Amino acid sequence: MTPAAVITIDGPSGTGKGTVAHLLAQELGWHILDSGALYRIVGVAALDQAVAVDNSDGLVRIANAMEVDFSTVFPGSILLDGKEISGRVRLEESGVMASRVATNPALRTALLQRQYSFRRPPGLVADGRDMGTVVFQDALCKFYLTASAEIRAQRRYNQLKDKEVGVSLPGLLRDIQERDERDSTRVVSPLKPAKDALIVDTGPLTIEQVMAVIRQVIRRHGA
Repeated sequence: MTPAAVITIDGPSGTGKGTVAHLLAQELGWHILDSGALYRIVGVAALDQAVAVDNSDGLVRIANAMEVDFSTVFPGSILLDGKEISGRVRLEESGVMASRVATNPALRTALLQRQYSFRRPPGLVADGRDMGTVVFQDALCKFYLTASAEIRAQRRYNQLKDKEVGVSLPGLLRDIQERDERDSTRVVSPLKPAKDALIVDTGPLTIEQVMAVIRQVIRRHGA
């Protein structure tokens, strides 16, 4: 049986890929996988259970036991074992923790099968850092969204400021630069565009402009 079609949207945090992925999944009526959130979810659970980032057995145990559901009806909603945890998952400390645990080869292997399981009819929009390069190499269409660290830091600052979360722009920029360095230089599945991915610089574009580019490409592929 032919596997369900997949569209991958990779790139660093703050490029708008999560928003684009949810909009696209809604338009197509497909399932969605926020693979980065899987690592954030493991990070949250590791913090709660006092499991160290270098404790491979503990991280794998968490990954194998958790039940995760991403909603396309309520974008951004994440259920872990039936409980809504999207607020905690989006915190900066969860992002930093995710980047650290994601360097663990054993955890990446454990989560790989979980990611495959999201691929089911009528199709899947997969958002992450290695969806097109590693997990779904046979994807129908591949996109890599990018933007400067400064632009991404400003976007994140505006988001958190609106929520009245106390953060500093220089601190956010430093965190993003350090995370980019870790993600792009790690031995396992480093952050980089797939050879056949369309690279989209979202810095000067609105979300609707990014969506217009993506729609044009996927229409050519029959999605």
